[in-house]
Amino acid sequence: MQDKTIVCKDCHKEFVFTEGEQEFYKEKGFDNEPQRCPECRKARKQERRNFNNNNYNNYR
Repeated sequence: MQDKTIVCKDCHKEFVFTEGEQEFYKEKGFDNEPQRCPECRKARKQERRNFNNNNYNNYR
């Protein structure tokens, strides 16, 4: 397995999907390669957390 260069679907920058990451995905049974770079994945995760926290606080 070799490192792969993938284009992020959000920011359109190239990022490397390393051999180690590919093995991790395979071990976990993930069928799809990542579609977002690490920075966009982190930002998206934070957006979801903020959304969930805001919704939780609205119902308290």
